[in-house]
Amino acid sequence: MTYIPYGKAASSPWAVEITPETAGWTYSGLRVIDLDGDPVSFETGAEEMIVLPLSGSCSVTCAPVDPTPTTTYPAATGAPEEHSVAFDLTGRESVFDGPSDFAYLPVGSSVTLSGRGRIALPSARAARRLQPRYVPAADVPVELRGAGQASRQVHNFCAPDAFECDKLVSVEVLTPGGNWSSYPPHKHDTEAPGEAVLEEIYYFEGGPGYQRVYSSGRGPIDTLAEVGPGDVVLVPHGYHGPSMAAPGYDLYYLNVLAGPAPQRSMAFCDDPRHAWIRDTWREQEIDPRLPYGRTR
Repeated sequence: MTYIPYGKAASSPWAVEITPETAGWTYSGLRVIDLDGDPVSFETGAEEMIVLPLSGSCSVTCAPVDPTPTTTYPAATGAPEEHSVAFDLTGRESVFDGPSDFAYLPVGSSVTLSGRGRIALPSARAARRLQPRYVPAADVPVELRGAGQASRQVHNFCAPDAFECDKLVSVEVLTPGGNWSSYPPHKHDTEAPGEAVLEEIYYFEGGPGYQRVYSSGRGPIDTLAEVGPGDVVLVPHGYHGPSMAAPGYDLYYLNVLAGPAPQRSMAFCDDPRHAWIRDTWREQEIDPRLPYGRTR
């Protein structure tokens, strides 16, 4: 099932829990939790994670389960300290208030979250055990992409060029009402020059909107789903896009991507029937409703 409506992927304490096992693939995962003041503890296991407030704020404590490097989690440059660290995340009122600060959690960690708000934890099955880290909102690169009715805002908080991870790639995309993003439709399902193999998750807030996923040479897939707060669309392969924001309703989605390549990448291949659309952006202005919140 590629479209998962809100509530169908819940598993206490998580409002959304997508693991590589439940998705039927190898690397990408996502958890979302609605904190109400009570602390929640868990272990990252074989996944590296990011703690990203969607709304509200939280505190994070992180400690290695086993401070001794193992063959499962080999030591790497910047291996974690053998003690607990803590981060206070200021967060934001909503996903449309600009980027949030965030924390990185390495594999093999014991974690406790406390606070109030909706918190996302994009994740990826990883091999290297890196340092837990905090990144302030002011350091998140913000990009205005496309033009005209394809204008959107991208928060590249965990893009390959912006933040070091082992496997995880994650970005936020905000689309003004009536606009299309994830457009032209594109894919990440073939190992080829200019394209990386990636498993991709779309998690939505705002809306309503619509998400399209359709077949490439990798096999059949056919999804056109109305999406809103808490809904998820899985993209194991195939062309994905557009993500359409209904007129009058701004749309947000969190992308989580990971794959087998040794180097993190978001390389893609446009559907050749629609690739010409990119050339039209040179003749159009960015939607004046952008940016949301802070940009740089």
